[in-house]
Amino acid sequence: MNKRQTTIITVLSVVAFILALMVSDRFWFRLDLTKNKAYTISQVSRNLHREIPETVNITYYVSDRLRGIFPTVGDIEDTLVEYTAYSRGKIRLTVKDPVRTGVSRMIEELGLVPRQIQNVEQDQASFITIYSGIVIEYLDRVEVLPWIESTETLEYDLTTRIRSMVNNSERLIGIIVGDYFRQWRSDFNLIDMYLTNAGYKIRLIQNGEEIPDNLPVLFVLGGVEDFDNFALYRIDRYIQLGGKVFFAVKGVYVDTIRGSIEARHLIDFGLLDMIQSYGAVIRSELVLDRTALAIQYHSMTATGSSVLRTARYPFWINVLGSNGNSEHPVSAGFNGIDLYWASPLGLYPPANVEAVPLFTSTPEAWTVREEMNTVPGAPSYLLEIEAIDTRGEKILGAALTGLFPSFFSGVEKPVREGLDEQLPDMPAVSRNSRVIVIGDTDFITDMMTATQNVQRGERQNLDFVLRVADWLLNDDDVIEIRNRLPTVGRFDKILDEARRANVMNFVQIVNVGLIPLLVIAAGIIIAFRRKSLAKNKETINDI
Repeated sequence: MNKRQTTIITVLSVVAFILALMVSDRFWFRLDLTKNKAYTISQVSRNLHREIPETVNITYYVSDRLRGIFPTVGDIEDTLVEYTAYSRGKIRLTVKDPVRTGVSRMIEELGLVPRQIQNVEQDQASFITIYSGIVIEYLDRVEVLPWIESTETLEYDLTTRIRSMVNNSERLIGIIVGDYFRQWRSDFNLIDMYLTNAGYKIRLIQNGEEIPDNLPVLFVLGGVEDFDNFALYRIDRYIQLGGKVFFAVKGVYVDTIRGSIEARHLIDFGLLDMIQSYGAVIRSELVLDRTALAIQYHSMTATGSSVLRTARYPFWINVLGSNGNSEHPVSAGFNGIDLYWASPLGLYPPANVEAVPLFTSTPEAWTVREEMNTVPGAPSYLLEIEAIDTRGEKILGAALTGLFPSFFSGVEKPVREGLDEQLPDMPAVSRNSRVIVIGDTDFITDMMTATQNVQRGERQNLDFVLRVADWLLNDDDVIEIRNRLPTVGRFDKILDEARRANVMNFVQIVNVGLIPLLVIAAGIIIAFRRKSLAKNKETINDI
């Protein structure tokens, strides 16, 4: 064997070794060119093996016939292989066709949902039943992802569920809908589905009902004029025990029930005062901002007919991602949210409590305190009567952590008339807790569909609430996973009218003028080159 042959064999051996590593579970390489590395396994998932004492089994049940129909099946399988490769043997993956292995009935009993799709083969259309779901098993605990069709939230779903199973904890949210005119199943349908799909279980708690001491997270949605001291005492005691609470409460009532959109100051029966004692003042004002969203409304013409109009509505605010607090996990890297008739916040934390803004308005925002003309289409000068005195950046959301003082400290326990139940005592020593306050309730309702196309991927409000739930549950690190997901942006991010006009003119010139001219120029150049080549060829042939 000569030197050249030895070199060739050595190089081929090295290449074969590298290729073998690449198809093994020990070495992975993926070129991810997305801005937030959306298709790269995050650090929290790579280190998950440190939290797992026993083996976790993941079984991906997928129909073989689905592979030729949906290309994403291969992406899902690749992601699962890569995900388990980082676990150092703590997570095992199995891929099965439920029909071929005869386990269809068993997995359906577990919760996997089959679907029927139309398949066309040789000009013959037929319906086939397909599966694409995941079962996660740890000791005697089982979690199910009923249907998987993309890798968009796959890593988040796996990591949060595995961590919950290993810690034997439940991802449970208690919901108190404080406003009498709202119902969770009808007014909060979107967020209910979104939280459920993310692995959270929902427990509805009635006004004044006992709040379990071990409830991981509590959402309080409105209730300024509906909570009495009996109900407030239960919430305060829950916080003293270390409970985590999300308050979505505004200081002004806007009538969306009858459609008049008239505003008035709320009469506080204690909820606003209690939140203030924790360090966050929800002011009885409404914020208006230049980042206004569009609203559709009916208007009467001079002839008496009704027409549907669309206009910018300063009371509906598009909170920009750039106005978020990048130092806090909930608002770091978020894409903003839409608020509807939001109240500004003031932060005055007591001793042992830290309060930080999560996001703010722009510096051009202002508030109305008295002249709350909220009817769409009102002249701008009527909306800006108080702008001179109130213009400036407004805090719209805040996070508070620490040892919160009890609102009922030194006060006798409340009683509710006609109820014999006695409230339990406050704990002797309060525990560290977390609280998030947003000066708006409507943004979490299905009203978000007025400004966000959820089907198209606009989920800013839904994603934010999920971040809130994760942070309150102490899952700060899993928020990083969702921060990297690809998002759908808006086309109206440029707020300055002059700059927007310049950009639109530039785009028009490029699309209508420059690009066609370049195409024409390229055609002329190619034609001349062909003519020149043909002439040169004729000259050579003559020679």
